[in-house]
Amino acid sequence: MTDLACERYAFLVEWYDHRAALNRHYQLFFYPKDESIEMFDVKNHRTFLKRTKQDVVHIQDLYIGSTVNIFARQLKFIDFADDYSKSKLQQMKERTLGMIKPDAVSKMGDIIDQIQKSGFLITKLKMVQLNRNEAFEFYEEHKGKQFLDNLLQFVTSGPVIAFEMLGDSAISMWRTVLGPTDPAIARKEAPKSIRARFGTSTTENACHGSDSPAAATREIDFFFPTVGPTKQNTAQFNDCTCCIIKPHAVLEGLTGQIISAITEANFEVSAIQMFHMEKANAEEFYEVYKGVVQEYNQMVTELTSGPCIVLNIRAKDAAVTFREMVGPADPEVARNLRPRTLRAKFGKDKIKNAIHCTDLPDDGVLEVEYFFKILDR
Repeated sequence: MTDLACERYAFLVEWYDHRAALNRHYQLFFYPKDESIEMFDVKNHRTFLKRTKQDVVHIQDLYIGSTVNIFARQLKFIDFADDYSKSKLQQMKERTLGMIKPDAVSKMGDIIDQIQKSGFLITKLKMVQLNRNEAFEFYEEHKGKQFLDNLLQFVTSGPVIAFEMLGDSAISMWRTVLGPTDPAIARKEAPKSIRARFGTSTTENACHGSDSPAAATREIDFFFPTVGPTKQNTAQFNDCTCCIIKPHAVLEGLTGQIISAITEANFEVSAIQMFHMEKANAEEFYEVYKGVVQEYNQMVTELTSGPCIVLNIRAKDAAVTFREMVGPADPEVARNLRPRTLRAKFGKDKIKNAIHCTDLPDDGVLEVEYFFKILDR
């Protein structure tokens, strides 16, 4: 199966059938030559979808935990279906952990933009506030070293942003993008690196990166455990509003630019997290638009088409002032009437308009709570 014309990747995917209240499982086959797919019904032992060309699933979507919409079914990738796909794609999509340290959280937009432009795919992301015990657990490899106490004090001095990245040789490539541990050396040897741009000392050096596959696995599980409690988010539920960077904007690599525009406008980002929305959750969140906005079903489909990034925005009269910055729902109208707004700059059409923002001031807290209290459990 080395000929590209017949190369095929196989995955086990599941779809939650709400009517039957059960998960249905399929094998999904992806052909990179023409990006066609086919599906096989595991339970009924029959073809569910003959090989079909499509424009929904792409090579960047092929990782465990990814979600895609195919013919109104939201499919979640839960495992590889054969050893060839596993070995081939795990080599192409190595995992590593990145962490923006407290000194560089204010530059999160610039850092995320550099990450995306470097070819990494961010698959998980969350802002958390570590306590001393958690920080000690994370840096346990440095136990007994003189600098540990200062490091723990620094990393608990404010929130950090942890993220899982996928990429070809991701561990070594991320460390190259980071640059040398000492920002002074980085500015001489790798002036475009993250630590050269944003670091100030060997401790306050902007970002952390895993140094080995074993460390990456441990550190990813530390922030994003598959079982047990998750790390507490940093959301604040007053003077706030909700911002969702929609899946199309995330996949187009616009996340960093959008966040930079928001922070440069002096909005406070109190919490940020990546979510993979289930259809039922998207329908519930958008329920106020059902029967009112004719694009309701398309809005649900877009919100469930891939990962979205949710921000807890805080400012005086946050809902009103942020909505002004976001602009009209139709990006074409925005470009004509208010070209400096976010939707004018980053939106494509009324559905793929880059950002959801809270419409009514009274709903700001409710929308933030929906994500950071209800969905983040």
